[in-house]
Amino acid sequence: MTAAAPQESDLLLATCWTSAGDAASDRSDLRSQLSLRERIEAASAAGFRGFGLLSDDLPAAVATYRLQGIRALLADNGISHLELEGIPYWWDDGPHREESDRLRHELLEAAEALGARHLKVTPDGDDGPWNRDLWTARFAVLAAQAADVGARLGLEFFPWSNIKTLHDGLRFVADAGHQAGGVIIDTWHIARAQTPASELADVPLDRIVGVELNDADAQAIGTQFEDTVHRRRYCGEGVFDLTGMITALRAAGWNGPWGVEILSDEHRAQPVREALARAAASARHVLERADQCAVP
Repeated sequence: MTAAAPQESDLLLATCWTSAGDAASDRSDLRSQLSLRERIEAASAAGFRGFGLLSDDLPAAVATYRLQGIRALLADNGISHLELEGIPYWWDDGPHREESDRLRHELLEAAEALGARHLKVTPDGDDGPWNRDLWTARFAVLAAQAADVGARLGLEFFPWSNIKTLHDGLRFVADAGHQAGGVIIDTWHIARAQTPASELADVPLDRIVGVELNDADAQAIGTQFEDTVHRRRYCGEGVFDLTGMITALRAAGWNGPWGVEILSDEHRAQPVREALARAAASARHVLERADQCAVP
């Protein structure tokens, strides 16, 4: 029996790393060693109704289940929102172009077949020289391609990239000028860039493609990249003003789905069902706390 989809305000989305088990974005092989069925069933059991899948994990999933089988697996577990992530070098005209185009084709095909909510891409984490006009043009093309398959395109800005802050991200997608394009707002990147939580209330709702909740300690250990991959905290177990961020996002009109993105050695060491249950429970707690704080 297919589970009924909850209201958006109650909906949590497990981003790709949250359900990936012992896999991390700083390894040469990004693929999860868990089966897609195990991950989806664990996410569903924890109450997630959204699910994220990385492009590196897509070929094995398609080979095992085919696209129609993946769609059935999602539906049978009450997963109503799908995020597809990862088109590296989507801006590139150089040696990475062929591989990037292959991944783009695979994700767009999957997005259409699976009814994906959005695609997520990132900027240049090496923060190298870049041609802004070229980038905005390429982003607009990709946003149009996403729209053609019924999805949106979200850019996740972060402090060590060439698009570092909320304001950088919003300016970039505005310059790209396609209505299907917007930003992914990760609370880790908001807090580490020292963007005041209150500024989230001014983000145009039509530019918010996704939101990701997580927490962290006051001080980063190592580089920001190392800290974000190895030492994120479950929601409410760190120092971030999650109540303020959630309240501001709701003032902007955002009402879900709420992504939960936990990347940490602690999270990866747990069995996937336990890890996802803890991730979901902690996210619900901070959302409920924000609700309580909003009551006069």
